[in-house]
Amino acid sequence: MTHDFLIIGGGIAGISAAARLAPLGSVLLLEAEDNFAYHASGRSAALYEPRYGNPAVVALSMASNDFFQASGTLSPRGLMFIDTPDQRARFEQSVKAFDLDPLSVEEARAIVPILNPEVVGLAAYARHAWDVDTDLLIQNFLREARAHGAETRSRAPVRAIRQITGGWAVETPEGTHEARIIVNAAGAWADPVAEMAGLAPLGIQPYRRSMARLPAPGGHDVSGWPMLIGGAEDWYAKPDAGALIVSPAEEDPMTPHDAFADDMVLAEGLARYEEMVTEPVTRLLSNWAGLRSFAPDRVPVIGFAPDAPGFFWLAGQGGYGFQTCPAACQLVADLIGGRAPDLPPEIVASLSPARFA
Repeated sequence: MTHDFLIIGGGIAGISAAARLAPLGSVLLLEAEDNFAYHASGRSAALYEPRYGNPAVVALSMASNDFFQASGTLSPRGLMFIDTPDQRARFEQSVKAFDLDPLSVEEARAIVPILNPEVVGLAAYARHAWDVDTDLLIQNFLREARAHGAETRSRAPVRAIRQITGGWAVETPEGTHEARIIVNAAGAWADPVAEMAGLAPLGIQPYRRSMARLPAPGGHDVSGWPMLIGGAEDWYAKPDAGALIVSPAEEDPMTPHDAFADDMVLAEGLARYEEMVTEPVTRLLSNWAGLRSFAPDRVPVIGFAPDAPGFFWLAGQGGYGFQTCPAACQLVADLIGGRAPDLPPEIVASLSPARFA
C-alpha cells in the first residue's frame, strides 16, 4: 500500500484526524476545494460551549476541554439566553441544560444594553462559553500532521473508489492513490463518498444554516457581549471582530453543495432578533451559509463500517465539529490504532456506524 491512511475531506474533522493518525503511519489527506476548511469548517459560529448538544456530543465536548484550555485557541465569550415573560417553563429548561445563572432584565441590559425591556422578561448567563480561533486551531492541526509526515493535498476531488487486495484505491484527477484504510471525513458529501466505495449510505443529511454580519448595533462596543440565544433557539447573535453576526438558526435540508444564504430566511431570522432588541437592522455587511450534516439520530458517526473492512466513518458532526474535534480525533486514532478509548464504552457504542446495521 502507498499509504496506511487516506482521509477524504479537509475540514476540521479530517485535518484533526490527520494530526492524530500521522504518528501511527503514513497519511494522505485529500480536499476537493482549493483551500482546506472551505465549507462548513470555514463558516462556523466558532463557539465552544461543552454543554450544548445531545449526550454523545456533550461527552465528546467535555472530553475536549483539557485540550482546548491548553491550546491557546480560546478567548472568553460567555452565553446569554433571553426569552419573553410568558415562556418561563422553556426558559427554565435552558437554564438547567446549560447551567446558567438567572439575571434580572436590568442586569442583562448592563451586559447587553440593546435588549428591549418591553419584550425581554427572562435572562440567564454563564461564563463557560468561549470563542474558538478556528483558523489557529486548523493551522495547528495541519502543522502537527505535516510534522509527522502527513501529505496534505487540496484541489484533489475524489472521482472513484474501489476495493483492492488489502485496502482501497482512490482515483483523483492527479492519479490513483492506494491506502490500507479510508477515513470518510467528507462532511455533507459523506454519504456520496460511501456510495462511491460501494457502501450503503447512512442517511447523513446536510442542513443549511445562514448568517448575516451586521455593523455594531447603535455603535456600541460589542467586544465584551456574550453570545445571545433566543428562547426558542430560532436565532442567535455573537460578536465578531467589532461587528455582530446574527443567524436565523434554520435547518433546511439540502443536497451537498457550496451553500449560500437565503434572503427570505435571513429576513425572517433578523426580524425575530429585532423583536428582542432596541436597535433596528438597517444594513448588512455580508452574509453566508454553511451546511451542518447530521445522521438520522443526530449523533456523530465515528467508527469502522461493519460492511467494509478498512472503511472508517468520521461524519455527521452537525454544528459541533469544532467543539468536539479534540476528543473525536483521539477516538479515531484509538479505534484505528487498536487502543482502548478514554471515552465511556456506551458513548463509543453510540457513535459507532454499527448502530445502523
